[in-house]
Amino acid sequence: MAINNRNRVIYQSEALFASKEYNSTSLSDHAQVQRVQSANYGFTINRQDVNQFGNLARIDSLILEAPTVNVDLTYYPTNGFNERLLGFHVENANNPTTGQFPSGHMVSNSGQNLFILTTPEGRDANLNRQENETDNTFICIGNAFLSDYSLDLSVGSLPTASVSFEASNISTDASVSGDLASKSFTGIESPGINPTLGTALGTSLSIPFATGNSFSGDYVADDRDKVTALRPGDIQIDLSDFSGNTLSALVGDNGIHVQSAALSVPLSRTPIERLGSKFPFARTVDFPINATLNVSAVVNTIEAQNLADLISGCEQSLNSVTLTLLECDQTPAMKVRLLGCTLDSENFSSSIGSNKSVDLTFSTQLGGVKDKTKGVFFSGSNDTKLPWE
Repeated sequence: MAINNRNRVIYQSEALFASKEYNSTSLSDHAQVQRVQSANYGFTINRQDVNQFGNLARIDSLILEAPTVNVDLTYYPTNGFNERLLGFHVENANNPTTGQFPSGHMVSNSGQNLFILTTPEGRDANLNRQENETDNTFICIGNAFLSDYSLDLSVGSLPTASVSFEASNISTDASVSGDLASKSFTGIESPGINPTLGTALGTSLSIPFATGNSFSGDYVADDRDKVTALRPGDIQIDLSDFSGNTLSALVGDNGIHVQSAALSVPLSRTPIERLGSKFPFARTVDFPINATLNVSAVVNTIEAQNLADLISGCEQSLNSVTLTLLECDQTPAMKVRLLGCTLDSENFSSSIGSNKSVDLTFSTQLGGVKDKTKGVFFSGSNDTKLPWE
């Protein structure tokens, strides 16, 4: 029996989906994002007041540029499935070719759509539908372009990935029907914007039922992904390439004890507009792209080193850093490699009552889509094909 009155909305009743492209409409062009922890979205409208002599107050307030819809998502990274779904290049058995991690977002495209499902109060969004419900709602976000990806690793916390998007449109659909025969929601209006004409598509699309995993079909206990979450005790950080280039020892039994690491890959964008169109026809990435890795650690041993020697030396300064996240059986679930890295800063902190610590900042600049020597490279153990692959 459907529940029509809702007192509130909590995480139990929500699920997040992503489309293949901005104009995707078929059931097989949409899939659910896994392990979502938060989803925040909104928009701000910038207006130009119209005033004139003879009136103290404005006579109108016009919108001169399309509002930018901002979306921020956080989820627990597991094996690369979410990253592939969101358009990143992830190496695995089905996709072995080396390529820049954000290469899919570095080339011209029209973004993808995001959908937030809300089911009736008290009902898990990921459980099987028992009837043809008619009171589901969808918040639809059109032409979403990735603007930032970050990965946070720390002692005592599950690894967390955060992604930010800039989008062109947001809409809502109420009283959406769920069809048991096709296991999908139908009659949802596409939020996509035609980038050439600058008009809303307005086409109807279908989205599969939420299942809580990356497989199709009903949700059952033994059909879940192998990896539910990754543990901080199974994270390895390889800084050996920089050993001897820092004041603190980085590797070995006397090396630093890493407490946290934060990777940031920003993709700031510039909307390109033209006369005759109410929406930007493109949101291009601003180059160059500088990815940074901040590492915080407890200091153990200080190495013999002289900053003057580092400055005056002629050796190659570009090295690599590797982050490896292991599953319970110690097989790699995810691996992130930063090639062409430099050490930008090393800051020590010491005070009464706390351990002496060091903060290291590494950076690399992303090369071209096919550059295999500089940039950020990502591999994951998940080889489940996306619905549209």
